Amino acid sequence: MADLKLPRLPDRTPIRLTISVMPDLHAALVEYAAAYREAYGKEEPVSDLVPAMLEAFLASDRAFVRGRSR
Repeated sequence: MADLKLPRLPDRTPIRLTISVMPDLHAALVEYAAAYREAYGKEEPVSDLVPAMLEAFLASDRAFVRGRSR
């Protein structure tokens, strides 16, 4: 059955990444989490928001996207 419309699913095993941030960036991330809660009515921890923020940032960087498609 090689003619399925759905391609093989990519590896979805999470990779743990530990980073250190400066206090001002941490404060901004906490403020962003508060703004997210206010906008969507659901509290999400910063640690859950950061991966989505990074993914959105990378997807919006046209030079990066262009470079990856080569």
